[in-house]
Amino acid sequence: MLASDWIAFHADRTPDKIALVDQMTGRRLTYADLDRRAGRLAAFLRTEWGVQPGDRLAILGKNSLEYFEFQYACVRLGAMMLPINWRLAQPEIDFILRDSGAKVLLYDAEFETAVSALSLPYRMRIDSYGAGMDGALNYEEALRGSDAVVTMNPRTTHETPVILMYTAGTTGHPKGVIITHGMMFWNAVNITTPTGLSFQSVQYVVLPTFHIGGLNLYANPLFHLGGSAIIARQFDAGLTLKTLSDLEQGVTHFFGVPSIYQFMSQHPDFDSTDLSRIISWGCGGAPMPTSVLDVYARRGIIIQLGFGMTETSPTVFLIDKRRALQKPTSVGKPLLHTRVRVVDESFQDVPPGVVGEVVISGGNVTPGYWNRPDANRDSFTTDEYGQRWLHSGDAGMVDDEGCIYIVDRYKDMYISGGENVYPAEVEQVIYQLDGVAEAAVIGVPDEKWGESGLAVIVLKAGHILTAAQIIDHCRGKLAKFKVPKAVVFIEVMPRNAAGKILKRELRARYAAQPPTD
Repeated sequence: MLASDWIAFHADRTPDKIALVDQMTGRRLTYADLDRRAGRLAAFLRTEWGVQPGDRLAILGKNSLEYFEFQYACVRLGAMMLPINWRLAQPEIDFILRDSGAKVLLYDAEFETAVSALSLPYRMRIDSYGAGMDGALNYEEALRGSDAVVTMNPRTTHETPVILMYTAGTTGHPKGVIITHGMMFWNAVNITTPTGLSFQSVQYVVLPTFHIGGLNLYANPLFHLGGSAIIARQFDAGLTLKTLSDLEQGVTHFFGVPSIYQFMSQHPDFDSTDLSRIISWGCGGAPMPTSVLDVYARRGIIIQLGFGMTETSPTVFLIDKRRALQKPTSVGKPLLHTRVRVVDESFQDVPPGVVGEVVISGGNVTPGYWNRPDANRDSFTTDEYGQRWLHSGDAGMVDDEGCIYIVDRYKDMYISGGENVYPAEVEQVIYQLDGVAEAAVIGVPDEKWGESGLAVIVLKAGHILTAAQIIDHCRGKLAKFKVPKAVVFIEVMPRNAAGKILKRELRARYAAQPPTD
């Protein structure tokens, strides 16, 4: 199936419609502007730097208009945009650039010192004027020096890769996920119905654009429809509340990870902020504490929980509003053009109420990983009907109605006295305590039980809780083997770029000092 140029389509039909607003700079781009600038950038990259279809073109920068101009320049060239997490350490960035074989790097001026140590054929600085300290060309100068405009390669199909995105990496080296035009298309189609997205919608984008959520929840789906996206440089709770309540901005849709919703609800302006004009509130990336859902529900706000992966571009689930409050810990049923099963070790469907692995199939699923035949072999299963399924690595179960519950990551499960413990269940109970801001439960070595639970807690400002109070609360709500044996209090949780708590860092920190009786 041939791919389409979404930006060119809307530039022809609604050239004066606002496509992008850069909140930090105040710059606004119509679809005609975005079409022209992406085309001129593509012309420069092809003519001056010799970019060919299939080349990997990296970008190291915070959220901006240029991020999307660059993405659609890559679309025109048939090249693969390579977003790099600017929070990574230098060796991690080096690994991604080497592993991908990147030819080009665009970067923000604030990362100039780090970039000067990198070895790439071509570099371009995004957000300032004049040559960089390493002689790198400036972005605006490149566009001004390019008169030609590149249109989309007519041979581009839904199978053509458009993004190479390295996973956030909760364990070991990240893997490069190949994202195709077809994946982008089916994600855009899938997410439209449950959110009510249309050409009239305005999305406030706060997730980082080096992450699939920042690109596809819901900026790119809006470009598919001809809507508008306001791009925040990065998330700020106070600014987010102000923006969502601003009538002039006209935001209709919002998507965040659980920590974003937590930080907003804990902000002093939360109760006084008018949030009534937001049509759709979406959440994914990690389990949402039901206590946080309740805070929003009391204000008449229904947060639709979802589930997705970089490998699924990302949306697999977004629970419908009808079930969101009835089943607050469920992600609902898979979206229209995606198939999901919960299977046992023999790849047979498990009955309702039994935990198995969530596997996914559909046009939004990656064809595979970059230079990783081992991962491609281990991550996919083809069933007796020839259907290819992606192993999510997530434990889930289905209820009698067919709604699915993501129990936890299998790697986060621990075994205490022969019993499986899924930390997410324990964390939900701990979040019922009013003074808890964040909770993470991990399994640590235990001489008697093999492993036992350690609850790592961040308290809300001004609140006091003791370890005994938390353990006693759990004893009244959970089976004995699920109750944490010990509690530690910390100031800040370690997180990855997607906002997920890095439990591997907590395990590394506390495994050498397991709790004692």
